[in-house]
Amino acid sequence: MTDLEEYYNKFNEDKRLRSRHGIMEFTVTMKYVHKYLDMVAAETGKDKSNIQILDIGAATGGYSIPLWEEGYDVTAVELVKHNLGMLKAKGTGVKAFQGNALKLKRFEDESFDLTLLFGPMYHLKTREEQLQALKEAKRVTKTGGYILVAYVMNEYAFLTYGIKEGHVLENIAEGKLDEAFHVRPGADDLYAFMRTEDIESLNADAGLARVQIISPDGPANHMRREVNALTEEQFAAFIEYQMAVCERADLLGASAHTVDILKK
Repeated sequence: MTDLEEYYNKFNEDKRLRSRHGIMEFTVTMKYVHKYLDMVAAETGKDKSNIQILDIGAATGGYSIPLWEEGYDVTAVELVKHNLGMLKAKGTGVKAFQGNALKLKRFEDESFDLTLLFGPMYHLKTREEQLQALKEAKRVTKTGGYILVAYVMNEYAFLTYGIKEGHVLENIAEGKLDEAFHVRPGADDLYAFMRTEDIESLNADAGLARVQIISPDGPANHMRREVNALTEEQFAAFIEYQMAVCERADLLGASAHTVDILKK
């Protein structure tokens, strides 16, 4: 069993998505998933049941299952057997398989109208692997289709773990921060952290055109305690705020996550 599998055997992804920062991330992300599904429908004339979605790194089905429940044709790929078992145990019509984002050999070229790559880029630590995953997502997506790719951002990692949790000097001593404070994960680390220029470089090398890039959760992960203390009405207003500012370029880099929206 890999370190990643051991981690996700203990990590409760369903609980994370039910947390307030998880609700924020899901709500804003789904707004844009629906936006581009509507564009697929308009551009192809397909109805929901004929729009094919691939969810790579589907975890326990946090996105796959709601989209299937809406009537879409959804296929899920998940590396971790524990997560895959939980997804399948929910008894839906999502077609779920174990697989690796680096080699989607089960699927032919040009198979899907919309591809979600929401988990793998968090854990692929080399640029070569990141580029390979992006190219595989491109390969299986139909020409004119859309690819939504999620990343964990560098400044979130530095400000949360380095500053709030007090590890900055330790990280510098261990060589996990370069002179520009770009986080460099060690062999025992599970996460990779990106800056907007890193993402743009990957897109260029993969030959993919950005349609837009958004932040689904903004500062919510930075300030979990404060977000959890909000009333329901206050939290609803916070979600509306994030909906209003999620496309702002001046806020993207310091957000916890970004979702890059690409067209093949």
